[in-house]
Amino acid sequence: MSASRGRSGEAGRHRCGPALVVVALAGLLGSAAAGPAVAAEAAPYIVLASTTSTRDSGLLDWLIPAFRARTGIDVRVVAVGTGRAIRLAERGDADVLLVHHRPSEEAFVRAGHGVERFEVMWNDFVVAGPREDPAGVRGLSDVAVALARIARGGHLFVSRGDESGTHKKEMELWRAAGIDPHRDWGAGPGAYRETGTGMGATLNVASELGAYVLVDRGTWISFRNRGALDLLVVGDPLLRNPYGVILVHPARHPHVKAELGQRFIDWLLSDAGQARIAAFRLEGEVLFHPVRDVDPPAAPGASSRRIGSP
Repeated sequence: MSASRGRSGEAGRHRCGPALVVVALAGLLGSAAAGPAVAAEAAPYIVLASTTSTRDSGLLDWLIPAFRARTGIDVRVVAVGTGRAIRLAERGDADVLLVHHRPSEEAFVRAGHGVERFEVMWNDFVVAGPREDPAGVRGLSDVAVALARIARGGHLFVSRGDESGTHKKEMELWRAAGIDPHRDWGAGPGAYRETGTGMGATLNVASELGAYVLVDRGTWISFRNRGALDLLVVGDPLLRNPYGVILVHPARHPHVKAELGQRFIDWLLSDAGQARIAAFRLEGEVLFHPVRDVDPPAAPGASSRRIGSP
């Protein structure tokens, strides 16, 4: 976390007129009157840099209240792509990192930015696409073969293009298929489009265009604006999607809330945290699998939230 986190910018050195003084006094009086609210704002918290998939699926909205109820510690989330989340943590602008690209996570720890990586859960990626499936990939168990058919047939494909964990995985899969998506496209590079946005927004674009897209299963299940998109390619071991959690190293960034951040990590890895992950389902479907076998408690209210444009 940079030294500027949580600190407001210094006021410019300009003369204050009477109206500004009145406004400042009103603010002070308002703060005094807000006693309990100000005290509530001072409750302990950590900053979690995570991915749009954990936010868009609703998982963090399911986990954080349970952790807060158990510990009194709040979790403030910055949800961006994995690449951006890692850069935030490298600058010290987060206390804990929860992302899903293991090579990048391990590099983060090796460089001294993180204490240790713990695998906390997993789901998988899937390939969705137009219901009529012009590339003929429905039911294929080899994702590399499916992607090669899409590219060589010149079919429209929408990529996040944002250095997220999903985008990094997509690039790995194109390499496995022997395809450079910016060059080896049957209809020219215009059929391969990068949105530079999160998973939900990218799915909206794919739905509007009738394009193929790589998406994590959790976001797919919770996405409601599918239009004519269907789930087409699943089950290849290459599509497994592990999530790791890492404490930002206090030796590199002394202001990191190491004790509070470690309590969050410990809770995620505990029986209670793992059971909470296992209990998160939408429409009866499991979105994320804990790394340990636990018996999930009843999960009322965890089966109705879906995302997507109104």
